[in-house]
Amino acid sequence: MPDADREREARRLAQETKNERHMWWWLAYFLFGIHIVAFVMIYAVMHAPK
Repeated sequence: MPDADREREARRLAQETKNERHMWWWLAYFLFGIHIVAFVMIYAVMHAPK
C-alpha cells in the first residue's frame, strides 16, 4: 500500500502545482487587463472635448 499512497500523493502535488500555475497566469492576465482599461480611461479623459 505505501507505493499507492506515494503515487497518489505525487499526483495530488502535481495537480496542486498545475492549479497554482494556472492561478498565477489568471492573476497576471487580470492585472494586465485592468491596466489596459485604466490606460484607455486616462486617454479618454485627457482627449475629451472641454
